[in-house]
Amino acid sequence: MRFNYGKIFLLGFGFFGVSVIWGTYNAFVPLFLANKFGLEPALIGFFMTLDNIAALFIQPPVGAWSDRLRTPIGRRMPFILVGAPIGALAFGLIPIASVLPLFVACTSTLLLSMALWRTPVVALMPDITPSPFRSQANGIINFMGGVGSIISFLGGAALYKISPAYPFWLGSALVVIAALLVFFLIKEPKVYEERQEEKPGMIESLRAVLADTDKSALRILLAIFFWFVAYNAVEAFFTLYANKHLGLEEADGVRLLGQLSLIFVIFALPAGYIGSRFGRRKTIMTGISIMTLCLLLMYFLPVSTLITQMTKLPVLGVVPVVGLVLMLAGAGWALININSLPMVVDMTTLQRVGTYTGLYYLFSTLAAIAGPNINGWIVQLTGKDYSSIMVIGPFFMLAAFLLMMGVKRGEAIKS
Repeated sequence: MRFNYGKIFLLGFGFFGVSVIWGTYNAFVPLFLANKFGLEPALIGFFMTLDNIAALFIQPPVGAWSDRLRTPIGRRMPFILVGAPIGALAFGLIPIASVLPLFVACTSTLLLSMALWRTPVVALMPDITPSPFRSQANGIINFMGGVGSIISFLGGAALYKISPAYPFWLGSALVVIAALLVFFLIKEPKVYEERQEEKPGMIESLRAVLADTDKSALRILLAIFFWFVAYNAVEAFFTLYANKHLGLEEADGVRLLGQLSLIFVIFALPAGYIGSRFGRRKTIMTGISIMTLCLLLMYFLPVSTLITQMTKLPVLGVVPVVGLVLMLAGAGWALININSLPMVVDMTTLQRVGTYTGLYYLFSTLAAIAGPNINGWIVQLTGKDYSSIMVIGPFFMLAAFLLMMGVKRGEAIKS
């Protein structure tokens, strides 16, 4: 199997669609919940984890199921063709839901459909990519995901000022287009269909991780949990942090997330090569250190400093000090995120790739449930001080750093 850059870029459209949906969702739904429906921070934190609670029960078994499935169009494609259009329809209805029960119905349908196809589309990457190139390939698909996030944040911020519904309708259209591009332009390998042995399930694979003598797989899965607790907690509340703590307009807070995403995109490809050249573990630990510094800066720097304008750029608009901090955080997050999934899948065999992808999402989803809930209660207990979300993250990043020190496997396998 050879490394095909064009094929990986095409596959990246799947991740592009996922990122457009979740970028828009995470940026604007907290604002709807607080400013349209009047929910308290703790309830907002819980609401923002409902998608992850559903994904916790759906994504891991779907990953294992997609390993075993055999159809004329492949083992991953059926999930994409079913999940993407349903998710697009539900997503487009979210901003026009006028009462909370209808709003919940739309978001619930969205999260169920997205959970159905996210793991299979990510598992396609190791399916079509040799081990030595998986960091680079993950960099490419995360580059495409970052482009989706930039569109959802920067484009969404501009569209939101015209109508709150427009960012969601744009996301619905783009996710359908992305899914169709993946379906028509990516052909799944057929070699796996010749394997007759029973595929290991999620529970069996989790037991193997726990029984592993050097605990490398367990350590990185726990590290993934901790750094995603920090990241997801901040992401879920950032637009409210910008609106309530920094005093910015709703759309301006979303634009700041776009500035982070821009640097993530720029660093996505280099992060994969850095991981291959200097080692994935060292690269991830460097990213953790950068992220920790950025969170602390956003907590300790005064508001007057954070909102001080540094420059104004085309597309990005005004770039304040907090924007520069977020850009640095985007670089750090790229070093972590691009190299973590390849480390996990390179701790197993080809038969278990989908299952280990599911384990990756199991631990990241548990973190996405814990993070917003923890910070939602902290914000509420501190009298709605949204800056408090920036002081909790470093503790979890430190735990992830210590765990990564003990990881001994997962580097690129030389061909």
